[in-house]
Amino acid sequence: MIKPISMQAKVRFQAGRKGKKVLKIGAAPPPAPQRGRVPRVTRLLALAHRFETLIRDGVVRDYADLARLGHVTRARLSQIMDLLLLAPDIQEQVLFLPAVEAGKDTVSERQLRAIVKVEDWAKQRRVWHNIRSES
Repeated sequence: MIKPISMQAKVRFQAGRKGKKVLKIGAAPPPAPQRGRVPRVTRLLALAHRFETLIRDGVVRDYADLARLGHVTRARLSQIMDLLLLAPDIQEQVLFLPAVEAGKDTVSERQLRAIVKVEDWAKQRRVWHNIRSES
């Protein structure tokens, strides 16, 4: 009678040509660390979206509750939440700003606050375009 043979190996799937999955032997390589840091305005806009979700879901009652929980003033919380008044395409671009390797951020919160003051999204886009072309 023939004895069955068993083998053990670590394998992983890796993307090959044209999206085809290829079976590779060995553990997956560690992910490359992200270089740089996420811009401050990106973090603040993401935080504003998170806060909006907390209010909508009834986890917190209002901005005043959020301000107390976050140990910030209501005025500061309003500044952060005002970032949600940006045109949706500008918000998307802010959320996907490239990481900052060194030095100052390419877009400041103060610049975004100036855009938020403009109610018309078309005008916001023009101001945003001017800011992006300067940096």
